[in-house]
Amino acid sequence: MPSKIFLHAEQAAFAWDAPGLMAGVDEAGRGPLAGPVVAAAVILDDLKPIAGLADSKKLSERQRERLYDEICAKALCVSIAEASVAEIDELNILQATLLAMQRAVEQLRLKPAKVLVDGNQLPRLSMLAEAIVKGDAKVPAISAASILAKVYRDRWCVQYDAQYPQYGFAAHKGYGTAQHLAALREHGACPEHRRSFAPVARVLL
Repeated sequence: MPSKIFLHAEQAAFAWDAPGLMAGVDEAGRGPLAGPVVAAAVILDDLKPIAGLADSKKLSERQRERLYDEICAKALCVSIAEASVAEIDELNILQATLLAMQRAVEQLRLKPAKVLVDGNQLPRLSMLAEAIVKGDAKVPAISAASILAKVYRDRWCVQYDAQYPQYGFAAHKGYGTAQHLAALREHGACPEHRRSFAPVARVLL
């Protein structure tokens, strides 16, 4: 069955329901100038509740790290997937984000009957799906997915900071801060920079 989309759902009360497992999906890394965009899919276990789930942006790094481990331990299954810098540059950031989401859902060990996705766009999926605006603050499974995606991408930034210390990835996580833009002007772009993004494209001229 093709995906369905409902824009601007204001609460976690949905126009349809289906028996079976529900997965929450969210992404991290649409805005940065470097690195992959990351998506996570989570099917929570109702018998193992996790306290403190919230939009990852509202949590401290320490809270996210603790919840990351708890989600991985208690959820029925989780999946984290990427779309690469090359795919971002080829497809555009929106389509690459949807591709990462599609991969995350497809890689789940258990197949959900329905999928709730943060935002107002849906990836191509074979099961019922609904886009929930601000879903990461409304739906616990989407909150959990947002935390996994954010922690995974932040860890990527720390890893690549060691490889390219001149850019300061560990500090700004790839976003276009003054420090990052100054480093781009001084050192040019590294292989992990998104060449289709204007601040990177400018230093390549």
